[in-house]
Amino acid sequence: MSSTTPPALPEKPGRSKLPIVIGLAIVAIVAIVVTLVVRGTGDDTATTAAGGGEVRTVRIGVTDQAEPYWKTYVDKARSELGVEVQLVNFSDYSLPNPALKQGEVDLNQFQHVQYLANYNVEAGDDLQPIGATAVYPLPLYSTTVDEPGQFAPGATIAIPNDAINEARALLVLQAAGLLTLEGGGNAFSTTDDVQDAKVEVTALDASQTANALQSGSAAGAVVNNNYATSAGLSPDDIVFQDDPSSSSAAPYVNLFVSRAEDTGDQTYLDLAALIHDPAVQAEFVKSYPQAVVRDTDAATLQQELTDVEQDARAAQG
Repeated sequence: MSSTTPPALPEKPGRSKLPIVIGLAIVAIVAIVVTLVVRGTGDDTATTAAGGGEVRTVRIGVTDQAEPYWKTYVDKARSELGVEVQLVNFSDYSLPNPALKQGEVDLNQFQHVQYLANYNVEAGDDLQPIGATAVYPLPLYSTTVDEPGQFAPGATIAIPNDAINEARALLVLQAAGLLTLEGGGNAFSTTDDVQDAKVEVTALDASQTANALQSGSAAGAVVNNNYATSAGLSPDDIVFQDDPSSSSAAPYVNLFVSRAEDTGDQTYLDLAALIHDPAVQAEFVKSYPQAVVRDTDAATLQQELTDVEQDARAAQG
């Protein structure tokens, strides 16, 4: 290597600030592009809050999205939990559980323990409850009679046709004195078990029972609470219902449900608990004045589910 000292360069005149400004602008543009690319390719369940913190998005499958209490719930989730709740409404009870299993939603809230147990056994799934909401009575409605004994012989009564609500509806009709079930009936009875009926029982999709009543094709209908509310059925048209406050109603406690691997997710647990926030409850009871609110812990609900699943397997023989 040569030891010759390189010739000194002439001193440059004062530098223009323009190249620096251009350089900074290029850096800023690159940073913005990188940020957009990262956001565009990242997990779409997270966004950035105005304060710079990350906001988690959770999709909840429901069947009564139009009810006002959900707006209060969504607002509370955002302001108090930093969670952006996206409600996914289903018009058919058979859809929310498969959607949860397949990851189309993160939680659902539409079913009771008995329904979930039957689904898990039938589908070979393991969805789990993480919070309770309420027990809803299952009412028999009519716009033409005031009590069950006034139905004409052979009058058509519409009931839900899904396995669990069908059995519960039949038990309601039996308690109302309209039919007798073989062996007294149970949580898995079907229309094949009907004996000595004073009425004609027609099993329809749960979403269609209210319409059957309102169209006049049925003289009475056993209608699930959310469908009765959306159809505008009046509590004054209830001619009979089971007792949601009784100890035997435990299998009919409605639930927040997650996939089994997510039962310990604190955000999900917080969302399940949020339904009991006083502001949410104030709206909830307006939508469902007949409901009996239950705040049962997740461990108790999961044990109840296990017990009912055993009954469901036994019923299958």
